[in-house]
Amino acid sequence: MKTIAVLLLVLSCCLCEAQINEQNVKAPQCSESTSCCSLLSMSQTLGAVGEKVANMADKLAHLEVQLQSTQNEVLELRSLTGGAARVAFSAALRNSGSGDIGPFTIATPLQYKKVFSNTGNSYNPSTGIFTAMIKGMYFFRFSMFNNLSPTPNSVVSLMKNGVRLTSVWDTSGTDSNDMGSNAVVIPLEVGDTVYVELQPNRVVYDDSMNYNTFSGFLLFTE
Repeated sequence: MKTIAVLLLVLSCCLCEAQINEQNVKAPQCSESTSCCSLLSMSQTLGAVGEKVANMADKLAHLEVQLQSTQNEVLELRSLTGGAARVAFSAALRNSGSGDIGPFTIATPLQYKKVFSNTGNSYNPSTGIFTAMIKGMYFFRFSMFNNLSPTPNSVVSLMKNGVRLTSVWDTSGTDSNDMGSNAVVIPLEVGDTVYVELQPNRVVYDDSMNYNTFSGFLLFTE
């Protein structure tokens, strides 16, 4: 701000000798004995600066739009190496400990926190949600394990954008535990989400053996 003020004073002194109006017509020379020249010069200079600031604000707004568009493109291209798309992840439910997860009163995405791999950073272990950054055909697989306490009560589903694709369940039996898995091959658009959902009032069991897993990878782009 100090630099701008100094420049304004210098400009006012320079313009005091001869003013140029908006139609580029030279104005009469001001008298050195009055301050009107300096005031007029400063007023015109401030007006020009104000116009430049307004133009810069418009340019900044345009740049913000371009930056957002560029960020979206970066998200889509961040997994590209040498022109070949690379997206793959695999995770298990627990980082440590053992026991049931659930039950919950509503359907809840399972958070697979022990990440084995996450090329492309499309899987978020904090939410358990995979978000497609690249349009293409994907493969997903998930497994489910329960522990009798005393009756198995497990139902999990693979979801795409909130819509159920396929499920694994076990709600009866006399053995001590059960395990199952399922898989799909599906097309995804940029921004589509895929996750495994534990159904209401159900549980899954896991420990350091990592029975419950969620994995996926990009087969090819479209």
